[in-house]
Amino acid sequence: MRGFVVAAGLSGVAALIVIFGRHAHLHAPRLGLLAHQPLALRVHVAAAFAALAIGVILMSGPKGRLMHRILGWTWMAAMLTVAISSFLFPFVLKGHLDPLHALSAYVLMIAPMGLAAARRHDIRSHRIAMTNLFMFGLVVAGAFTFVPGRLMWRVVLG
Repeated sequence: MRGFVVAAGLSGVAALIVIFGRHAHLHAPRLGLLAHQPLALRVHVAAAFAALAIGVILMSGPKGRLMHRILGWTWMAAMLTVAISSFLFPFVLKGHLDPLHALSAYVLMIAPMGLAAARRHDIRSHRIAMTNLFMFGLVVAGAFTFVPGRLMWRVVLG
C-alpha cells in the first residue's frame, strides 16, 4: 500500500506539472506565504501534512498493535482538525463554501463510521473507511489545493 501511496502522490505532482506545465515552477516551498494566512488555515495545513505523514506510516505498518492504535487516534485527531478547520476559514465564515468543503463534510461523516467499525472489530469496514478517508480526504482534496491560483500552488509550484 505504501508504494501505491507514494506512486499516487508522485503521479499527482507529475500530472499537475504536465497539465499546467508552462505555469509550474517547482521550487523550495515559500512558507512565508503561509505565515501571513489566518490561524485556521495555518492549523489546517499543519494538520493535513501531519495526517498525510501519519497515514502513510499507518498504511505501511503492521495493523492491530498498540502503535497502530496510538497513531490511528493521532491520525484521526489530525483528520478531524483538517475537516473542522476548513469550515473556519474567513471566506467560509462569510458564507462562501468551496466545493472542497464537500470532502470535509465527507470526512466528518465517515470518520465516526470507521472508528465504530474498529470498535466492533469489523476490520474490513474499518479498513475501507480509513482508506477512503485517506484517499478522498487527503490525496484527492490535497491534489485540488494545487490548482493554479490556489495558495498551495503558490507555495510549492507558482
